[in-house]
Amino acid sequence: MENVNNKVFLSGFAGADPEVTTIYDNLRLARVNLAVIEHYRNALNEEVKKTQWFTITFWNAKADLVEAKIKKGSRLSIKGRLQTNHYEGKDGIKRYAVEIVANDIEYL
Repeated sequence: MENVNNKVFLSGFAGADPEVTTIYDNLRLARVNLAVIEHYRNALNEEVKKTQWFTITFWNAKADLVEAKIKKGSRLSIKGRLQTNHYEGKDGIKRYAVEIVANDIEYL
């Protein structure tokens, strides 16, 4: 069987200041919504600008760095992995969310 890798590389802009929380005694979590803008030409040769939003999760020391350095509009590049979570909504329906757990961050 081949090795399978779960790797994501993104570069974009923070859509808001990070949301930072402390879980348990000292486990820190920061989340940033990252806007990634694509430019391309469609079949009619018209220029299209499309923005996609991704939730990026940072843990512990990286969460502290993100809290100190990232603000709305900050440009950053991340390397990480995809993670799928599921939860039950208030309406009782099971929902899924995909986020990127960051391993490395570069401030641009």
